[in-house]
Amino acid sequence: MSDERPALQTYTAPQEILDEHAELADQDDTPDVFEDNARSKQVAARQSDYHNRRFNRVDGQGEGEDESYEDRMRRINLQKEEERIRRHKEQMEKDKTEDDKMVLDDKTPPRALAGDDTPPRAKADDDTPPRDSTPPKKRRRWDVEEVKEEPGVAAAPKRKSRWDQTPSEAVPEVKKSRWDQTPAASATTSVITSTPSVGGVMMVEDKRYRRMTDEELDGLLPGGEEGYETVPVPDDYRPAPSVRKMVPAQTEHGFMMQDDSDAARARSAAGGIQGSQEQTEIEGIGTLQFLKPEDTQYFAKVLGEGGGEDDDSAYTLEELKERKIMRLLLKIKNGTPPVRKTALRQITDRAREFGAGPLFDKILPLLMERTLEDQERHLLVKVIDRVLYKLDDLVRPYVHKILVVIEPLLIDEDYYARVEGREIISNLAKAAGLAHMISTMRPDIDHVDEYVRNTTARAFSVVASALGIPALLPFLRAVCRSKKSWQARHTGIRIIQQIAIMMGCAVLPHLRNLVDTVADGLQDEQQKVRTMTALSLAALAESAAPYGIESFDNVLKPLWLGIRQHRGKTLAAFLKAIGYIIPLMDPEYAGYYVRECMPILIREFQTSDEEMRRIVLQVIKQCASTEGVTPTYIKEEVLPEFFKAFWVRRMALDKRNYKQLVETTVELAQKAGVSEIVGRVCNDLKDESEPFRKMVMETVTKVIASIGAADVDERLEVLLIDGIIFAFQEQTLEDTIMLDGFATVVNALGDRVKPYLPQIVSMILWRLTNKSAKVRMLAADLTTRLAPIIKSSGEDNLLSKLGVVIFEQLGEEYPDALGSLIAAEGAIANVVGMTQMNPPVKDLRESNEK
Repeated sequence: MSDERPALQTYTAPQEILDEHAELADQDDTPDVFEDNARSKQVAARQSDYHNRRFNRVDGQGEGEDESYEDRMRRINLQKEEERIRRHKEQMEKDKTEDDKMVLDDKTPPRALAGDDTPPRAKADDDTPPRDSTPPKKRRRWDVEEVKEEPGVAAAPKRKSRWDQTPSEAVPEVKKSRWDQTPAASATTSVITSTPSVGGVMMVEDKRYRRMTDEELDGLLPGGEEGYETVPVPDDYRPAPSVRKMVPAQTEHGFMMQDDSDAARARSAAGGIQGSQEQTEIEGIGTLQFLKPEDTQYFAKVLGEGGGEDDDSAYTLEELKERKIMRLLLKIKNGTPPVRKTALRQITDRAREFGAGPLFDKILPLLMERTLEDQERHLLVKVIDRVLYKLDDLVRPYVHKILVVIEPLLIDEDYYARVEGREIISNLAKAAGLAHMISTMRPDIDHVDEYVRNTTARAFSVVASALGIPALLPFLRAVCRSKKSWQARHTGIRIIQQIAIMMGCAVLPHLRNLVDTVADGLQDEQQKVRTMTALSLAALAESAAPYGIESFDNVLKPLWLGIRQHRGKTLAAFLKAIGYIIPLMDPEYAGYYVRECMPILIREFQTSDEEMRRIVLQVIKQCASTEGVTPTYIKEEVLPEFFKAFWVRRMALDKRNYKQLVETTVELAQKAGVSEIVGRVCNDLKDESEPFRKMVMETVTKVIASIGAADVDERLEVLLIDGIIFAFQEQTLEDTIMLDGFATVVNALGDRVKPYLPQIVSMILWRLTNKSAKVRMLAADLTTRLAPIIKSSGEDNLLSKLGVVIFEQLGEEYPDALGSLIAAEGAIANVVGMTQMNPPVKDLRESNEK
């Protein structure tokens, strides 16, 4: 026997699959999985266009301290005027286009254009010829009038159609292509000035496809010295048109323009223009985990030759600070964990020595880079947080620049990014003070861009939570009552909404003042302000629940009148506000308000707006949970229209609608009873749409689990058992809703389920021998849930039969199904007992040993 160890078997994909992937990779339209994965790490690549509007903010960029308040207000007013003029011009162009379209669509042109002047008849003794001696042309169609051509006026171009051409004159249209373009005069010229831009992008010639010159050919091919000669071109030779590949001109994207020496040094340090995704050892920096091409541009001064600390002797003090900060930032952003930790400690300890200006001039542009990834953003935000703690009031000249960069974090999809943004702005407010924060953020309150106003409102709410609501309340009151612009009022009311959302019940001591501040917005002339006021009142009521109804006395009447006057999104906002205020009322008042607003809610059941439907469902849920609403009113007035409008298949396809509908139905069941709700939906357990069956099963499960099945009569019991068996057998989705629902209903019925157990067990036995491993696994899981019920019903023979069949299935080859079978056998053994187990436990142990 040989002592050599046998070689391990290797496993790989079949060759035909590898060839197929290789062919797909060669195609231009095939997405690159690795490229998509790299792009998914970039923050800007996966965000929406609204989030990426932060790159459009030019204010707060550039080096040095921020501009003064006076200069900013002057610039903001200029931007408003430019925006107003731009919108006015767009409206004028739109109106003109519509007028032209109306003229073109008019089938009967005016008399002046139609040449419909009827010449007078020539008298017998009149020698004056008629106006037009030319005989009129015969019209081809009775409804088309000819237009007289006036001298000196060009005729309107008639739209050509290939149907107007006769077969003899039909000329095949040649489709123009950029490949048909003639080459430039100079073969070495790469930019084609005569080539039009495509989509606003300048097209240049790809150097790899350009025509080679005679000098280049002589340099490549052997000449007369090697015994070769150049053959003359034949007389009948006609060269084919040269193919020129046109590509978009590459523009440099980065933080600043680099000179040739810096760029060359950065490329050499990064191992080429592409950078490196592996650990890289760089002189004067240390070990970096990766180095992107954008980093080689921004950190070119400290990369490559002359970038080390040994070459710092030739620089001034300010340049030395800049280079030191860049080295530390590169270590923090791209370094290994030990290098990053050391650099972070150094930049924190020396923050006051470096100064606020040099630090933020280097950190903030990095955070605005489009290719920034989550990890890099997290590290840079951590740097700002620690530096703020050290600099304290020295950050005041840079507050606006920091806010421009940090405010977008407040609307980020990532929860932890939002928390980091709030922490930064909170520390910034404590360091700069309330007066400076207000003077800095005031110009953005009525900014022309809605994105800026949105992020500013969220930042103000963070400032209020950090410095206290009473300190900011006089300013908010003045903003919400501003007569200068509706944008300021809108933003002020949104600030109060965000304060309520973020601080929760902490608004209770200031609730009356906050409500009084926004109350006037309910009668504002601008619809957007009225909508935002209602949403802010809803947020305040939600945060104050179940207290504070006395603070809303001033707004009840405007809200009541508003739901009768408005439609659309404004009505949705007013309904939302009333829906959150009603649960705060005493029972008798709540019942009155519910009965008064219910006709409007029932009318809106038929709306097609998804957001309105969700709000109506939310308000119905809140009204149903109020003590003043009686079960009789719910059964007679609400349920018929509710099930007709909302319990349709379309609601099961949207996750948000699905969740809201289930919650509202469960709340209605608390008032109307189980039989009233389950009796209306149990037939839908046999619906042909599986998502709809799933929604029905989840509703039945939650209703019965929370209330019980005491008032389920015999007829409903039969329909319910039949429905859950059908839904369980027909399921194909990978979730446990059907399984949990089956077990919940059977457990709630208790002993009443005994007549149905033979049918249920026979269904389980049939599914245990199914060819699908998933079906066998679900049957075993159901056995685990139902074993205690079968035992309590006295059906030991059914348990014995299940135990034998499951024992025979223990040779299962699929691990998931085998685990479920073992769990089912264990559940049967637990309820039957070891001594009564069939087959005996001894056989089970031997089977496991085998």
